Amino acid sequence: MREKNGKNLSDPFDSKGALLYDARLMQKVKMPVTIDPVKAAQKRSDYEGIMPLVNLTRLTESLLDKQGEVTVRVECGTDQQGLTVIQGGASCEVSVTCERCGEAMTVSLDCNFAYTPVKPDDDAALELIPERYDVIEKDEHGEINLRQLVEDELILALPLFPMHDEAVCAVSASSMSFGDIGPEPEKPNPFAVLAELKKK
Repeated sequence: MREKNGKNLSDPFDSKGALLYDARLMQKVKMPVTIDPVKAAQKRSDYEGIMPLVNLTRLTESLLDKQGEVTVRVECGTDQQGLTVIQGGASCEVSVTCERCGEAMTVSLDCNFAYTPVKPDDDAALELIPERYDVIEKDEHGEINLRQLVEDELILALPLFPMHDEAVCAVSASSMSFGDIGPEPEKPNPFAVLAELKKK
């Protein structure tokens, strides 16, 4: 925590007394597909921009409409442990099917993330990474796929069984009750594997 103008500020990066946004490069542009996290961290670069939903093909498989944009912000830096950190958030509104009435509904997706990049199969590095960070693998060029990172986070933010509030849903919960037919078989979660990978 640091204080400036009487306010406490939380800064995970080792900025040597500088504020998180001091001497940073703020770019309000279309987000890049990939970035070099080490170079971006050395420059303490920030990115703020958009990703078209239509480019997130795995996410849009679950949506009714592929139109729209995701607002993304990413901050790159180095923490007190010397680890390269990519942190930020993404938000958007998407159209999905209500599981109760079958009609379209709008869902707001909002996620925050903090990653540190690693080389593939670098088990020694993995043991030193704090639990507060997820890991993301660098490719052969030392870059990470920023689009894939954001898409993974938004997929995890999707509700498994989206439903309107009962007050505005075309079908009420009570009208769907036709006696006790036993528990419904649990549906497999297509993103369960992704969630498990994030825990590792």
